[in-house]
Amino acid sequence: MTKINCIIVDDEREALDRFETLLKHFGQINILSKEWNAESAIQRIIDFTPDIVFLDMEMPCKTGFDVVNEVRLQKVNPTFIFVTGYNQYAIKAIKTGAFDYLLKPVDIDELAEAVKRYEYQRFEKAKNELPQKLKKEFSLTDREIEIIEFIREGKTSREIAEVLFISKLTVDTHRSNILEKTGKKNIFELLSKF
Repeated sequence: MTKINCIIVDDEREALDRFETLLKHFGQINILSKEWNAESAIQRIIDFTPDIVFLDMEMPCKTGFDVVNEVRLQKVNPTFIFVTGYNQYAIKAIKTGAFDYLLKPVDIDELAEAVKRYEYQRFEKAKNELPQKLKKEFSLTDREIEIIEFIREGKTSREIAEVLFISKLTVDTHRSNILEKTGKKNIFELLSKF
């Protein structure tokens, strides 16, 4: 399981500590930093490029929206989940591109649901990017990528051959070429690398 690196931002230190305690229930969460000042939070987000930023809405000097805008101006785009006691910002948060909006006091089940949705989204994104990564890293052809996709779906060489209107021997040749190019013993070893 890949760790999810996060930063917590809240101007109330007690709220930071409570939220940290909640996040410790999730083994996949790695807290990089807890920030109670918007300026230092912006710098930490830019420096650490976390996967998720749990962000308070109302803070002295800057709002959560200000933090999001300044971070994005630096071409850093973590997933933002607003954690606030004010529900009137929900629509603006969604329009800003927030992944989620949790009301304080945060319910652990709602937090678990947000983390689960984030993991699913990350898995889907990685799955969709895999073919291009493989193609680029190992100089695979479009047909070889297509064969890998069918194997990921659980299709046999014979089934792949029927779908692509080619012979099973041709599919097996593509499979051999893939293994030769990648230096792997089998396709599943290749896929487990990613």
